[in-house]
Parts: sequence; C-alpha cells; structure tokens
Amino acid sequence: MTRLSALVLLAVALSACGTSREAAPPMTAPVATSAPDTMTPPMIVDPVRLPTTDDASPYDTVRAGRFDNGRMFTLDDAPRDYLRETYGFSPDQAWFDRARLGALRFATYCSASFVSPTGLILTNHHCARESVTSVGLAAGRDFNEDGFFAANRAGEARVPDLFVEQLVDIVDVTSRVDAAATGADAAARTAARQAAIEAIQTEMTGQRGDGHRVQVVTFYSGGQYKAYVYRRYDDIRLVFAPETALGYFGGDPDNFTYPRYSLDFALFRAYGPDGQPLATPNHFAFEPQGTDPGDLVFVLGNPGSTTRLQTVAQLEYRRDVTEPALLAYLASREAVFGEFVQANPDDPRTPELTDTWFSLGNGRKAYGGRVAGLRDPYIIARRRAAERDFLAALAANPAAQAQYGTVVDRIAANREAMRAHANRERAFMGLNPGSPYNGTALSRGFLVALGRASAESFAGVEDQPESIQVGLIAARYQDLLDHLGATDPTVQALLGSRSPRAAAEAVVAGTRLATESSATAAAAGDLSSDPAVQAATTLLGALRAYGSVAQAANAELGELGTQLARARFDLYGTSIPPDATFTLRLTDGVVRGYDYNGTTAPPYTTFYGMYDRYESHCVATGRADDEACPWTLPQRWRDARSRLNLATPYNFVSTTDIIGGNSGSPVVDRDLRVVGIAFDGNIDGLPGNYIFDDRVNRTVSLDSRAMIEVLRSVYNMQWLLPEMGVR
Repeated sequence: MTRLSALVLLAVALSACGTSREAAPPMTAPVATSAPDTMTPPMIVDPVRLPTTDDASPYDTVRAGRFDNGRMFTLDDAPRDYLRETYGFSPDQAWFDRARLGALRFATYCSASFVSPTGLILTNHHCARESVTSVGLAAGRDFNEDGFFAANRAGEARVPDLFVEQLVDIVDVTSRVDAAATGADAAARTAARQAAIEAIQTEMTGQRGDGHRVQVVTFYSGGQYKAYVYRRYDDIRLVFAPETALGYFGGDPDNFTYPRYSLDFALFRAYGPDGQPLATPNHFAFEPQGTDPGDLVFVLGNPGSTTRLQTVAQLEYRRDVTEPALLAYLASREAVFGEFVQANPDDPRTPELTDTWFSLGNGRKAYGGRVAGLRDPYIIARRRAAERDFLAALAANPAAQAQYGTVVDRIAANREAMRAHANRERAFMGLNPGSPYNGTALSRGFLVALGRASAESFAGVEDQPESIQVGLIAARYQDLLDHLGATDPTVQALLGSRSPRAAAEAVVAGTRLATESSATAAAAGDLSSDPAVQAATTLLGALRAYGSVAQAANAELGELGTQLARARFDLYGTSIPPDATFTLRLTDGVVRGYDYNGTTAPPYTTFYGMYDRYESHCVATGRADDEACPWTLPQRWRDARSRLNLATPYNFVSTTDIIGGNSGSPVVDRDLRVVGIAFDGNIDGLPGNYIFDDRVNRTVSLDSRAMIEVLRSVYNMQWLLPEMGVR
C-alpha cells in the first residue's frame, strides 16, 4: 500500500487476496461443536460456557477462551511449550528455520512457498489471476479461460513486475525505536517513531546489499518493533494455472463456504540473475499420501490484519460505523464493475475488469461476515469477558495499574467522540485520490487539484470505460447524499438539484480527463474550469476538514493503543500472539470436520462431489454449456472424467487460524511436507478478524493428492512431479 499526501485521509485499504479466498491487499476472514475425532491428538480445552435460554442474562456468564486472540505465532518466538504439551511435538530450531525459508510472500497480497529444489513456487489460482491475465494479454490469449500449462521449462512465461520475498532474518529493534519517541505530544512521538523506523530500514537495507529489503514491523501496537529482512526474487515465471472455471469453481455462491470443490492453485518458478532456475534447498516437498482425519497440520503464511487485541469500545465503533460503511462501499463499487463485465463479455478490457469485480465481490462477502459477527451478542460478550479479565489482571499489578489503569476508558472516550463525525466517515469511506475506484476522470481531477498535473501523471492513471467512470462517480455522490443530506454545502456544490447519476454523467461528458489522449493534450493548459477538477477540488476541501478531525483522533487512538498493547505485553508477554501484520506466522490445527446447518461437514471432499455439483446445478437445469453457471466444467474436464480417480480427496478443512493474506499458504505436516494449500475459510469463521473460535472456524484447503492427480491425469504435466518429490 502506498502512503498518500498527509492531507488525505486513507479511509480504507482493500485486500486483493486477503481473505482466505482470500483475503484482501485484498480480506479477512475473518461458531455447534464437533464431537472429538478419535484420531485427534490430545488438545488443551478451554471451558467456554455457551449461553442458554435458561439464563436470565445469558451473555453475562460467557467466558473468554484461551485462544480468543488466535494462534498466529511468530517464528522467532515459536510456541515450543504449547506444541509439546498439546501434540507431543518438539521441533528443533532447524525445523523453524526451514519453515521460515521455505515460506514466501507473493507480491504484496498473498502467500506462497518453494516446493522444489529448483525454484518451483506454489500459490493460489486467485492470487495468480492478475499474472495469468498479463501473460495472456502479451500472448494474445485468454489463459484465464483456457488455462496455462507449460510443456517444459522452456514454455514457462515471465510475469512482468511480479516478485516474491523470502524472510531471511528477524532483528529486534524495539529499544532503538522507543528511544526515539521523546516528543511532547502523541503526534510528535508518533512522527519520531516513524522517522526512526525509516532510518533503520534504510540503514539495514544498505548493509544487506542488493536484492534485499528491510521492513520494520510493529507488534502489539508498539510493544515490539522487529526488522524483517527479505530476499526479493523478481524473475518469476508462470508454470501452471487451471481455467478460472476450476480455480473459482462455484463462484460467489461457494465463496467462504464448505464443502468446497475448488482447484485453487497455481505454480510459478523463480529464476536467478544467471537466467537459470533458482536453487532452493529450503523447500517443502509434496506428501503424496496427504493426511488422515485428526492429523496435526501447520499453515505457514502471511495473515494480513486482525483486530483481536482491540477493546470492546473499538469493536462497537467498528460494528456501528466503520465496517457497515465499508461493506456498503464494496457492494456499490462491485455492482458498477459487474454491470460492465456482464454486459460486455467480449470487450478486450473485460478480463482485467473481471479481476477487479471478483476482488470487490470477495471483499463484500468477507465484510458481510465481519458485520454479522460484530452484531452477534455472543461474540461481543466473549470479547467483553476477555477485557474484564485483562482489567482484573491490571488491577492486581499496582505498577501496571498506575501506568495503564485508565487506558481502556480513554479509548472508549475517543471512540465516543468520533461518533459525532460518523456520517462524514460514512460519506468519505474509501475516498483516496489515488484509488481506481474514483473513476478515471475524477482521479486525474485530484492530480490537478493537488498540483500534480502533468502528461506523465495523467498517463499513470489507467483509463476505464465511460460507463464505469460514471458509475463510480455516481456511487461517491450517492454516499455523500445518503450521509450528509441534500442541504449539505458539499452535496449542493456537486449535485445542485441533479441526481447523483445525472451529475456524474455531466462530469464525464464535460471533462477533458476521461481518456489518456485527451488528458495529455490538455495537461499544459488551464484546467481550473474542467468539471472533474472542480468536483475533485470540492471533495478535497470537504475531506481535509473531516480529515483534520479524524487524524487527530486517530493519532490519540494510536498512542492509547500503544499503551494498551504495552500493558498487555507487561502482563502476558508473548503468550498472546500479536495481531496479524502480513508477516510470516505459524498456526497449528488438526484435520477435522464440523457441525453446520443441521448436518455435518466432512473433513474431505472428493472429485465425485465436484462432478455432482456440475451435474446437479448445470446439466440437470439445462445449463451445461452456460458459462454463467458457477459450477460449469470446461470440455477438458468433461473428457478427463474417466481418467481421474474420483475418490481422490479434493478439498479439506482444518482447525488452523487464517485470515486475508493467508491465501496461497502451504499446509504442511510435522515433516514440513506439503499436504495442501489454504485458499478459503468457512463462512462461520468470518468474524475471525475479531475473535478466533476453533469449534467451527475452519481453514479450507486444496489437498496435495488432488493437485498431483490433476497434474498427472488432466493436464499431462507429469514432468513436474519428480521435482516436487512425487515418484
């Protein structure tokens, strides 16, 4: 994510992969108890009492669970005692080092891993989709429609601008950052910390040399600062990606659900400076036998963000203001792109716009689950119980009480004060001058209004179809009208007596900034009277007024959050894992189904189920050849039916803890062999951004046995299997 002008409030960050269908930068993921499986190793069980109808105040007796804050452990502070006590498993330091070096960050939005000694990379199909689109455009092919499968290494296609990062070192720099924070007020201390962080990053990057990048990561809201040293590889080539019909099998109806039947994986390869496949001795070979129910598994990936350490007041503000506004924002922009894509299937711009449509739809469904979770009184009761436990521990420690005793109340006061500005937050949600969701003309108008207009800067804004520009501007105007009212001066200046759509149409029809060619021609002239520039100027004025209030409140909240985190850190140390930060984490769990919707979800699905979905939803309804049927199958897969072992385990679920950003994470066994790849979470787990509950929270993964079977029996890629450890 890029940092914009200090005058601009960045109200929303969208994750492209992030949810576990991920996942959102994409979303999150974000509870019917399964009977214990007899093959499950002994677990530490927390006595969490469910409310019953017999309780006079059913939520008063809810208790916090041991792992409400999740099991996303950092690898430099590994949960050795917990793993030994829970599973009888005691990995040595070499195990954790291999885990760290085999796992990858895939660009800025997903996870991945090395799965061969010659640079082969495993990630999700939905993480790879933009890369597949770019390779297809260069070749004049639609590889999203047809799939991409190299016949040999010579057929692997380089992906422009794609990179992966390997975490090679972690250095604690907390004392240095803390020593710099000597300002008189919260804003000054925040600025001093940021300056120290930037200095450390610059200094350490210089020390490590070319090909390295250093990122100082904040844990526990400032309780710890650690420098994560990455080795970056930027010669990445596409090896395999299935058709979108398989990678996104079931479409939006199946997203965040289980049982699933999705072939959500892709393969790339990293090459070195010499143009040869990269030597990767630290990699995860495939386990051809997969897992059994109850087996211990680990997910190694980069969860994007969670808010499990926030106070109840913060969560209630999110419930009432931020998350519903973001959900509405995503849904309205998704509708704009979806209308164009569905009406223009043959337009050459449609594949790229479809990527955006899918991403917004993923975010909309994820935030729908988040909002539902925040509105669940049981979840809030669990968080409130955890907060009571924290306050009791604080009161029992006189030194900590003296230093931090009022922090929870002060955070509540901060959030209460911002409720007076809630409608402005809703109206300006996602208003970011650099966002592609402004509409091209308005984005270029912002460049003029900010004094950054030039032919070069205009060319940096991607052109969009006229109907999308109108739709996006109209959506923004509708937000303003809905939340500020027709008499608000900003609304009056933008709309007058017109509807949001009519006003948006007038902007696009009258501007010289709607296309790159006309904008470039106008760049050297006077654009002050251009309607897109006038609209941008009006919006920026209103945004600055709101932003000054919000930034002051957020600076105070950040300082209070640091105090809260330090209090937790003083009381609990690292026994509570830090919130997710899109950095490498290890999470444990077991393969286990769960009870849902009056029935039981099995641990595994098979290819039998995939073909049944196709037959039931598409063939039986006369839609076998209708690409709009989310469960349709390409001809290649209809022909392959007789060659496949249909009983092969396909997708499976485990009790591991994931969130947006974990998409593409390898699922490995005790021997660090790949038994699957995480690609989704179940819908019951979407509130996992705020609380983790492994009774029904599940990670949905593609089984290693399914990946091997389709490479061999459908795509004729047996040449890859030996280097993946498959004989």
